[in-house]
Amino acid sequence: MAFGLLFALLVVVGWGLVQARAGQLESGLAPDFSLTSFDGQTLTLSELRGNVVVINIWASWCPPCRDEAPYLEATWRKYQDQGVVFIGVDYADTEKEALAYIDEFDITYFNGPDLGTRISQAYKMQGVPETFFVAKNGELRGNHIGPLFPPTLDEKIEELLAEPYLGE
Repeated sequence: MAFGLLFALLVVVGWGLVQARAGQLESGLAPDFSLTSFDGQTLTLSELRGNVVVINIWASWCPPCRDEAPYLEATWRKYQDQGVVFIGVDYADTEKEALAYIDEFDITYFNGPDLGTRISQAYKMQGVPETFFVAKNGELRGNHIGPLFPPTLDEKIEELLAEPYLGE
């Protein structure tokens, strides 16, 4: 009886994981979006072709987001002059909480709120933090669910920087 119950539970959990993976974006052209930063500047993903783009979806109330924040900022500072753009997408926060988080971690890369959760829905976000990698040609080259630290972050950026860009 206990074995049957355990087996049924494993089947349900396994099926749920398969369904979750089926909903994730894994390749193809990254969904385009425009994001207005907390200070009023607007950025459009498709205008960043030729750059490696790291999109990090975060929230101030998320402990793993807080864990990775200093590393994301340090990595941004390391690669910003090498054609790498970081975009922070704040998920389900008040502006006050988001700005306090940005100030606390001295975040200098582009950040804005995901109003109406448009971006997180377009990218089929599974949870925060989640980071997406976009190649120079605009193709989505993977994502990472959960906090992201060196050397994993550096390795992915280096891999994408090494790819040639032939333009449109």
